[in-house]
Amino acid sequence: MTHDTALPDPERHAEFYDGVAIKRGLAWLVDTLFVTLLVMVATLFTAFTALFFLPLLWLTVSFIYRWSTLSGRSATWGMRLMGVEFLDRTGLRFDAATAFLHTLGYTLSMAFVLPQVISVGLMCLSRRGQGLTDMLLGTVAINR
Repeated sequence: MTHDTALPDPERHAEFYDGVAIKRGLAWLVDTLFVTLLVMVATLFTAFTALFFLPLLWLTVSFIYRWSTLSGRSATWGMRLMGVEFLDRTGLRFDAATAFLHTLGYTLSMAFVLPQVISVGLMCLSRRGQGLTDMLLGTVAINR
């Protein structure tokens, strides 16, 4: 840990960050598949009327899924599968408010191409592998 932050130092504790960007990408695929399945089930239960508001349904299901899983254990189910979790700027797991803000930042960055490209680039190039939302909130994804 460095003296100015409670987060693991990427140089002295590189094991916390090894492979996290790739694991986050794989976790994103798992989470996207899971949200897709939830949306499909919801569409079936609405006798396909959900198709008329599919983007709104997708956004809502994705937001609730991410917020609830990040609030519970600081990782989505895909992240848990990949052995990754988030820490806030103090080095603690996410609380509900931080999970909400992180999910909001993720959702907004996914709505526009440029912020998403910047976020992925930052994950690959920054010392701690932080995306745009992570940098704004001071959060980090690490190996469990």
